[in-house]
Amino acid sequence: MKILTFGEIIWDVYPDKKCIGGAPLNFAAHAKHEGAETYLLSAVGDDDVGREALDIVCKHGIKTDFISVCKDFPTGQCTVTLSESGVPSYKIEENTAYDCISNVDGLKNAKFDAFVFGTLALRGAENRETVKKLLGGEVAREIFVDLNLRAPFYSKESILLGLEKASILKVSDEELPKVVRTVFGEDIEPEKTVEMIAERFENIRIIVLTCGSEGSAAYDMRSGEIHRCGIVKTKVVSTVGAGDSYGAAFLVNYLAGKNIPDCLKRASEVSAFVVSRAEALPDFD
Repeated sequence: MKILTFGEIIWDVYPDKKCIGGAPLNFAAHAKHEGAETYLLSAVGDDDVGREALDIVCKHGIKTDFISVCKDFPTGQCTVTLSESGVPSYKIEENTAYDCISNVDGLKNAKFDAFVFGTLALRGAENRETVKKLLGGEVAREIFVDLNLRAPFYSKESILLGLEKASILKVSDEELPKVVRTVFGEDIEPEKTVEMIAERFENIRIIVLTCGSEGSAAYDMRSGEIHRCGIVKTKVVSTVGAGDSYGAAFLVNYLAGKNIPDCLKRASEVSAFVVSRAEALPDFD
């Protein structure tokens, strides 16, 4: 099973430490630990933190074939602050290496089981064109889109690119109203939003909706079934990276042929482990 993730490599900088991050990197690492062969299509700066990032990527067993070194821009960085309940807020730097992802020559004949992307790395036109080019070449049989909205770095264009190409869409209950407002230009009753997205974007076969402490659900558009899953109770230390681990566990198990309820259960277990730790990529041992 081969998975390619696209997008940012970022250092999350806290008041007392820095941790490697970025949704595509987190996703690839968790997918690797779930048993997939993972590749990351990204870029780092020609700087010390870029070299350190590459070392960590290798440590987690992620293939670096498609990570380029950008001499014109620094490695991505994000300042993170946590609320008393462990919920993060982010200040993301602009004009960084991952805004210039171009190392796609080796992907011309590559075939993956899944291609994964979100909206943050699509904030620039260059990366949007790169993703469109890859999708036009049928890079994978499944397109997993975790919108992962980070204000102000999303737009109608980047959201539509995800919605128009996804076969599996992951979105949180907090993001859903923003998606509907951006795409449809109006506020819609929550119970109707998933239905409206499914009606307009027939390419989406499964919508995975995460709802924090309320658990999660998966809408199977082929059968019309709705599968729900509660949370695994744990002490929450930090929610950074929880959604990435959830998506990775769901996707790997789905590609392995598991049924949707089992995929939801495994995803909930993995994300519960991650929120009980301080880092998005905790010690998997």
